[in-house]
Amino acid sequence: MPKDTNALGTIFGGVILSQIDQAAAIEAHKYHKGAVVTVAMDEIEFKQPVFVGDVVSYYATTHKLGRTSVTIDVHVFAQRQFAEEGKFIPVTEARAVMVAVDSDNKPIALNK
Repeated sequence: MPKDTNALGTIFGGVILSQIDQAAAIEAHKYHKGAVVTVAMDEIEFKQPVFVGDVVSYYATTHKLGRTSVTIDVHVFAQRQFAEEGKFIPVTEARAVMVAVDSDNKPIALNK
C-alpha cells in the first residue's frame, strides 16, 4: 500500500521484515501452541524491490528444530502488477529464530 512506501515507490524494508516475522511465527506455531518470540533474524537479503501494486507471497519452512527454538527460512516472492501472469520474482529471503516462552518471557520447551 502507498503508506508503506518510500519516495521511490518501493516498499520499506522494515515492512517486509515485519511480515517475515509474522510468517516465521505462523511456522513456529506448528511446533508450539503458546507464545513464541523472535530472538534473531539472520541472513536477510533484499534481492529486488517490491513496488506498490505487487502481490507479495511469503513461504516459510523449518530449517532447524531445537528444544526451545525453531529456526525458520522465509522466502519472499512478488508478482508484478503488469508482468507476465503467474511469474514470481524472488525479492527477499531471511532466516528467523523463534523461541517458545512462558508468561514471564522465559524460554520453555516446545510442546510439539
